[in-house]
Amino acid sequence: MSQPKPGQGAPSRLPTPQPVAEPDASETLIVPDAEFEKQVPRLSDDPDAPLESIEDFQTPPPAATTSAEPARTLPQADPAAQDSELAQPLPPLAGFDAAPVQIAGVDDAPAAEIRYQTLVEGLGAIGLEGRFNALSALKDDRDAPNAAVIAARAKEDEALAVRLMHAIGYYDATASSAIEQLPDQGGVRVTLTAIPGAIYNLGAIIVKADPTVPIGLIERELALALGQPIDAERVQGAEANVALRLPQQGYPFAEVGQRDILLDEVTHVGDYTLPVTIGPRGSFGRIVTQGDPVFEPLHIERLRRYKEGELYDARMVDDLRQALVATSLFSSAGVEPQRTGRPGPDGTEQVDLLVTQNKGPHRTLAGQLGYGTGQGFTIEGSWTHRNLFPPEGALIVSGIAGTQQQGLGVTFRRSNAGRRDRTVTAIASANRQNYEAYEAFTGTLSGRISYDSTPIWQKRWTYFYGFELVGTNEDVFDFALNDRVRRTYGIAAFPAFLGYDTSDDLLNPTRGFRVKLNLSPEASVNRGTRPYARTMLEGTAYYPVGGNIVIAGRARVGSIAGIGRDELAPSRRFYSGGGGSVRGFGFQQLGPRTEEPNPKYDPDEPDKEPLTIFRPLGGRSFNEFALEARYRFGNFGIVPFVDAGQVYDTALPKGSDIRFGAGIGGRFYTNFGPMRVDVATPINRKQGESKIAVYISIGQAF
Repeated sequence: MSQPKPGQGAPSRLPTPQPVAEPDASETLIVPDAEFEKQVPRLSDDPDAPLESIEDFQTPPPAATTSAEPARTLPQADPAAQDSELAQPLPPLAGFDAAPVQIAGVDDAPAAEIRYQTLVEGLGAIGLEGRFNALSALKDDRDAPNAAVIAARAKEDEALAVRLMHAIGYYDATASSAIEQLPDQGGVRVTLTAIPGAIYNLGAIIVKADPTVPIGLIERELALALGQPIDAERVQGAEANVALRLPQQGYPFAEVGQRDILLDEVTHVGDYTLPVTIGPRGSFGRIVTQGDPVFEPLHIERLRRYKEGELYDARMVDDLRQALVATSLFSSAGVEPQRTGRPGPDGTEQVDLLVTQNKGPHRTLAGQLGYGTGQGFTIEGSWTHRNLFPPEGALIVSGIAGTQQQGLGVTFRRSNAGRRDRTVTAIASANRQNYEAYEAFTGTLSGRISYDSTPIWQKRWTYFYGFELVGTNEDVFDFALNDRVRRTYGIAAFPAFLGYDTSDDLLNPTRGFRVKLNLSPEASVNRGTRPYARTMLEGTAYYPVGGNIVIAGRARVGSIAGIGRDELAPSRRFYSGGGGSVRGFGFQQLGPRTEEPNPKYDPDEPDKEPLTIFRPLGGRSFNEFALEARYRFGNFGIVPFVDAGQVYDTALPKGSDIRFGAGIGGRFYTNFGPMRVDVATPINRKQGESKIAVYISIGQAF
């Protein structure tokens, strides 16, 4: 970096010159040179002569006199006065005042900042100006307390520019800076000039390693080519790819060494050499455990997705580690390959997996709060022991307390039952539901075997099949009596589900699609036995637009064939409306309705409550459609949406009398999914329908 020339550089404050007083002529003493020489003792001209004594200097010889002018002597200090001052004792250290002297009007004033501008030349042409600006010490500020700080920042940026140019192959690069004053603008300008020089390209590419199977595996995964610029990011990325891919292709103990690049300053090429220790080619062996055991090795083997003897693949090891974490039974779990020396197939060495288990807490208390128009507030809580019946046999006691729903349930769940990702569930529950459509007291005993997605393991195909035995007492509108009556139903069902999912996230998808099919053969016992079948098909799709907007759509249809609507228990019919259905309408409010006497009507106050009310009947078929634009900014989001749908008496849905709802929602994104608040209104609202519907829940609407 060049230095300022005389007269240039940062301005500095100097003391104001003061006039110098002229001495009085009467007090002026002028000693002639000849007399001065006589007063000073002369030294010997002989360099080998001994040194004169100190007394000769302290006691001058008597001065010679002339007839023209009397002899004069130089003033002498009083030795007694000097000795008395030196003899005085030093003041004590505790009494010494260490406070700096304060100068009024100077030290109290704040230090002046020096404003500066920064000009960078030479980096834009090679695409480095943006990166330099992000890291620059000069660009990080626009003023400094003094010129020295500006110079230090400039020096630091010189080194930064050289490092950046070296990183993309300009190994002859230099950088310099100059500081110049800007009198008209009251500051300085720092100009940093970068000279990249010639770019260096890859010459020879040499890999020092034992032969691999297949031959040339390292060179293929290194993915460097002759003639490419020696770009640090490209080279490091290629080496990282080798370190990643070799363990995925049978080399669990491969290690990438320190590269060497020999630069030729004449041809501007660099010969690249990379040593790699590949270790033995491995195949999967046994599973061994250590630590605080939760599972026996036999159960861990059920979680693996490889067979013993298969070629080692680090991705399968990561998959096993994630499966252990997904059980939520460990505080930490590690899986590491271990050499055995045992021969494996195809010339490999068997590699055992050492599973380190550290037991975590097995009991969990959980709660959830929700609100929906037509459903009111709901509070759900559960107590879970995830390993009460080892391995992975959980007992769950749950309860729900809401304005319109109350219940208790006990669930037994065996995860990874017999094989990976298979779950066996048995449930016994008792519930009361009090909605506008019906009031029901229901007891259920059910069981199912399922293959489900989880936030850690989202699967392409999912399914379940099982049984339900339901006993329910419900109020139902009897058209013959034109009044509500209570009836008891016994229901046996064999539900099944098949799902296909290509979306990228379980709770907050941004791309892909999902297809779901539900089929449930059922039989209802109430004044006779009637078999029927419930079917529902749903498709959802997600398409990203730019980086912050996702267009999401859903279509869903359902049908009940083989039984009339009025012979179905109200709780087994189809309904629409609500947060997971057609927003803008209350829960179960869409579709056929009855007009019934209002039990809250008071003849004495006829204006307080209407004489009649409308209550949903439900139906045997439905269709629903939804379209959303999900805009996200940081951890927040805004979602305008339009929903449509209708419920029908017929076994197959129609396309007529479709109702629409529109609204806007807010999202707060967390690490377990988005929290959702939606506000909607029905379009072309009818009598008895709410003006505004509000929905609060966790997760997207679909």
